[in-house]
Order: sequence, then structure tokens, then C-alpha cells
Amino acid sequence: MAKNDPYAALRIKEFNIFLLVRFALVFGWSMQFIVIEWQVYSLTNDKLSLGIIGLCEFLPAFLFAPFAGHIVDKKEKRNLFTICIALFSLISFGLFWLTSETIESSLKVNYILYSIYGLVFFGGVLRAFFGPTIFSLIALIVPKKIYPNAATWSSSTWKGASVFGALCGGFLIAWIGVHHTLGIIFLLVMLSLLLVFGVKKKPILNKRTDESVMDSLKVGLKFVFSDKVVLGALTLDMIAVLFGGAVAIFAVFAKDVLDAGPRGFGFLNAALSSGSIITMVATTYIPITRNTGKKLLISVFCFGVFMIIFGASKLLWLSLIALFLSGVCDGVSMVIRQTILQLKTPDDMRGRVGAVNSMFVGSSNELGALESGVVAKLFGAPLAVILGGTVTLITVATMSIKNKPLRQLDLSEDIEEHEKDRV
Repeated sequence: MAKNDPYAALRIKEFNIFLLVRFALVFGWSMQFIVIEWQVYSLTNDKLSLGIIGLCEFLPAFLFAPFAGHIVDKKEKRNLFTICIALFSLISFGLFWLTSETIESSLKVNYILYSIYGLVFFGGVLRAFFGPTIFSLIALIVPKKIYPNAATWSSSTWKGASVFGALCGGFLIAWIGVHHTLGIIFLLVMLSLLLVFGVKKKPILNKRTDESVMDSLKVGLKFVFSDKVVLGALTLDMIAVLFGGAVAIFAVFAKDVLDAGPRGFGFLNAALSSGSIITMVATTYIPITRNTGKKLLISVFCFGVFMIIFGASKLLWLSLIALFLSGVCDGVSMVIRQTILQLKTPDDMRGRVGAVNSMFVGSSNELGALESGVVAKLFGAPLAVILGGTVTLITVATMSIKNKPLRQLDLSEDIEEHEKDRV
């Protein structure tokens, strides 16, 4: 096999099946979120109800994540993944059933609304398990020497599915309605449930049956907070999303700052996402294992710079270019972060480390939306983005000075050492 083979991971049959399963799930989940938002707002005509949806998914995902990591490390990964998908299918079917004409005509709006909230909450619990399970499963499917390539394809699949899922969700609502769109989502989930059996059962690498839940959680957290490289990578991602992101207030820019209307709103989202997807695919051809730490710091720094340009821009074309380039940088940093986690995490702790990663990423997305909204309301949307980008730059500068192991990180050395151990 070629040393820099861009299709190395794709030559493994189980990994291809895994990617199909992940694409179907994320595509369906993204569509489902868009449809739920539309349906709930149609029922209530209340903006607060949209915030409740996010809260219902965020709270259980964040609170259950540490315990989910402990369970994932103790259980067989393929079966656990299968159980998660099967339970997700119940959520999809429940939403499909709740939006049928028969149910909508026979139940009060509040009953339907609270049932949707309940299913979203249940989905948040499952989300706590999905992240660490997927993170652990990848490492059991591909050999360590092609972790970077596998992380790139996995991240690209996730990003592409989430973007196109959200896009298709909006079109399908207009085309066939909420109920039938949810029916398609249910079929996608069932398809992924069938495909997952193409992945063989994997060995359980953490066989310490005498370890209590609290001891297990302490070990996982201690590893993350004692490893400067892992902690630094997670912190950079969290700060960039928490303060540097502007997705939550794109509508404000499209309507009030750029005077671009709904079409401009779509262009803004597309520019950021397309930049990320194109770069993720490009990194399969351009290795990121050399001087990894410097590349991560530079990509996050440039992300902050381009977000500042976006915040200051009053021209649609300049805003689109800035967002596209920030998406490029985000794509690079995402692939590098996933590669660092895969290579640096001990095999018997992947569930717990994956859970901590889910907590960092999950909390930064939801809290980042809250932060952007509050600061935009107090100081205006442009200043909110500029301040966020500035915080990102300060964080990168501080990290590059204080975190020497991250700055000097070169993942090619880890891969070479692993190959020597195998020989």
C-alpha cells in the first residue's frame, strides 16, 4: 500500500460500510432536526420553543456523556452501535406517527408538542452514546497507521451528511410535507440498521470488571486533562466554536447587515460548509501528519482572522469569501483534531475520551449559539463576531506559547513508532 494513499481507509470493506451507516444516520438526524424546528414553530409560533428544542437535546447529551463513555469502554462496540440505531429508529417512527393527520386531529397541540420535546430529549440521551461509540469503533476497524486517512474520510462524511441533510430537509418540507419527510428519515435509519450488521463484532479492550463507574470516569478525565496535546486540541476547538463561530446569527447578517434576504442567508451557510467539505476531502491527498501542531494552531488562527473579516464586512461577496476561507481552516482543524484523538488515546479508554470530546464539542455548539445571540443583542451582530474572532486569536497565541507539546507535535513520529512496534 502506498505511504500516502488517499484511499487507504476506503480499501477496507468494513470501513466503507461504516461510512454508509454514518452518512445515513447523520443525513437523517440533520433532516429530522430541521423538520422538528419547522413543526414546533408551526405549532407554537413562539421563538422560545426553538430554544427549548436545543435545550432538550443538549442537557441529556452533556450530562450523560461521562457515563456513556464508561459503558462504551465496557461493551462490545458493534452491538452497542446497533442498539443505539435501533432506539433512534423508535424516535424517528414516533415523530412520523405524531405528525400524521389522524394524530394531529385527535390530540391537543400541547400533547403533541410535549411528546416531541420528550422524543428530542431521548435523542439527546442517545447522542451521548453515539459519539464515543463511533469514535471507538473507527479505531477497531482500521489499522493505526491509516488513522489520519480514516479520520479525514469520517469527518468529511459527517460534515457532508449534516450539510446536505439540513438542505434536503428544507426542500422536502416544501415538496412533500413534514409527515412524509419524517417517513423518509425513518427509512434512512432502518437502512443504516441493516447495513451495520456488515461490520463484525469487535473485541472489548477494557476488561477491568472491578472498576467502579466513578473510578472509571476519574481515569478518563485525568487522562484528558493531563495530556497537554489532547487537552490543547479540544480547547482550541471549543474556544473557536464557542466564541469564534457566527452560524447562529447568520440570519441577522443576511437581513440587517448585508441586506441579502433569504437567498443570501442560504449562500452564507453554503459558503462556510463548502469550504469545510472541500478541505476535508483535500486532506486525503495532502498529509497533515507532519508538523501537525503548527498546522492546527495556524488553521485555528486563520479561522479567527477570517471571522473578523466577515464581522467587519458590509459586502456580500467579501463576506462569502471570508466564510469560505474560514470553512477551509475549520475543515483542516477538524481533521487534525480527530487524528490527534485517534492516535493519542489508549485503546481501552476510547469510549471515555470520546465522551469528553462530545462534551467539549456539544457544549461549545449550543453555548456558542447562546453567546453569539446575547452579545449580538447587546453590542450588535458585527461586533459580536469581531470580538469572538479576537478571543480565538488570543487563545491560539496563548496556546502556542504555553503549550509546547502541542506546538511541537508531529504525528508522523507516532505512526512510525507504531510500525516499528508491529515489526
